[in-house]
Amino acid sequence: MANESRPCPCGIGDRFDCEACGQEVQVEHIKAYVCEPRASTDKAAIVIHDIFGWQLPNTRYMADMFAANGYIAICPDFFAGREAWKPSDDWSKFKDWLKTRDARKINKEADAVLKYLKEQCGAKKLGVVGFCWGGIAVHHLMMTYPELKAGVSLYGLIKESDDISSLLNPTFFIFAEKDDFIPLQQVTLLEQKLKKNCKVDFQVKIYPGQTHGFVHRRREDINPQDKPYIEEGRKDMINWLNKYI
Repeated sequence: MANESRPCPCGIGDRFDCEACGQEVQVEHIKAYVCEPRASTDKAAIVIHDIFGWQLPNTRYMADMFAANGYIAICPDFFAGREAWKPSDDWSKFKDWLKTRDARKINKEADAVLKYLKEQCGAKKLGVVGFCWGGIAVHHLMMTYPELKAGVSLYGLIKESDDISSLLNPTFFIFAEKDDFIPLQQVTLLEQKLKKNCKVDFQVKIYPGQTHGFVHRRREDINPQDKPYIEEGRKDMINWLNKYI
């Protein structure tokens, strides 16, 4: 880790002040935020939160953005009722907290969400997008659920021991050049493994000068030099889903 006393940079960035367009619903044992587009559709995007949980306005802003682009967007509580991390929490306890929230052990929640989208929303074409902790979750889900036809992982931590080459469907990986949490050599290693072993379409993209969380934790109106990359990252997410869903 770049900073053992603060082992995750998700606290760096802006907390958006925006009014959500969707509503909260109960999905079996978990709650979820759902935002639907104006026109009826059978396309849906699962939006997976970072360590700050499903109620973070930033993540709901992303869900609203997908809905505005024609997707039923759902942001479920993948922590299943357990408390999300707070910026004021003691970062020395972060690793112990994280052990109880394994991004690779979310199948029960994913099953519930997929069932809800299919049976309650009429969704037939499904994709998934995740940020930081959620980016790791996307790695797992895209190797587990063939019905997820496209995935976008944003700055999900890659360990050298991880082998996520067994992707079932096209996956897009977004990274930041100045991410102190995810070294570029790990990104390079990921791309090498994918080129060697992956049997589906993929893309690994590094955005110049950006830091961890730039797509969903940076406000382009107060970071004018970063605005083109923030907008590009958001457009790239949508274009990837549109291409395969």
